[in-house]
Amino acid sequence: MDTIDNQISLKNLASLTEAIQSKKILEARAVVCDSGHNLHVPLCAGIKGIIPREEGALGIAEGSTRDIAIISRVNKPVCFQVTGLDHSAGETVAVLSRRAVQQQCMEQYISRLSPGDVIDGRVTHLETFGSFVDIGCGICSLIPIDVISVSRISHPGDRFRPGQYIRAVVQSSDGSRVTLSHRELLGTWAENAALFQNGETVAGVVRSVEDYGIFVELAPNLAGLAEPKEGVTPGQQASVYIKSLIPERMKVKLIMVDAFDADYRLPPMRYFFQGEHMDRWVYSPEGAHKRIETVFAPAEEPGSSS
Repeated sequence: MDTIDNQISLKNLASLTEAIQSKKILEARAVVCDSGHNLHVPLCAGIKGIIPREEGALGIAEGSTRDIAIISRVNKPVCFQVTGLDHSAGETVAVLSRRAVQQQCMEQYISRLSPGDVIDGRVTHLETFGSFVDIGCGICSLIPIDVISVSRISHPGDRFRPGQYIRAVVQSSDGSRVTLSHRELLGTWAENAALFQNGETVAGVVRSVEDYGIFVELAPNLAGLAEPKEGVTPGQQASVYIKSLIPERMKVKLIMVDAFDADYRLPPMRYFFQGEHMDRWVYSPEGAHKRIETVFAPAEEPGSSS
């Protein structure tokens, strides 16, 4: 929305006319959803844009998409094509279509995705069961909470925030609906363990407190176990001493130095995998007693994970 090219295209009547001819995809902020569920999108001085209800999202006209998909866009960016200019009411109103750009995105991009493809996305909202991610033109996909990271979290808000740009890997796709995973991009046990050494005291986050010990996350894909200590609660920040790293058991033994309440900003996401596609991901180090892996099956077969 803030790119120079987008701003130039929304500058005046002439630039909007050019955008109509070129069918350019633009983006601006929706400010009102009226009683007819039409989205109002200010464009430039003297010209307002309106996305008619049936052009608000794929599936609205057919009834397969609920109107909440339109209502929830208020005060948020929406992408669209300018399909025409209406001068009949004594003012110029640009008629916009969000559905058209979603249809184009679906046909030219999303329908071609296969399991194992690594894509960019933007977190839109968080639920207890997972994170919804915009993977193109407002089309959302889900990352279930259990595949956000290897280290278990109580809520996706422990890892993401709305508006955050992330990478994700396609877990399954039927050509129209895509499910994502995330943990495979955050490194193997060995890659994460290599960031730490025995004898160091490091920062962590308390993820769970059990009778037999306290699980402390050192990185999104690496957690260790400290002995029980009174007064420690999940979500607290911690400083822990690394007693030992045990690759064959995928264990990190810790000693709790301190645990305390603090509201620190989420750190930038570190992605170990920088490619565009993976067929298989093996978390476990060689020789480990347990094997954790993801195999990305072809599109016509269900994915498998263990």
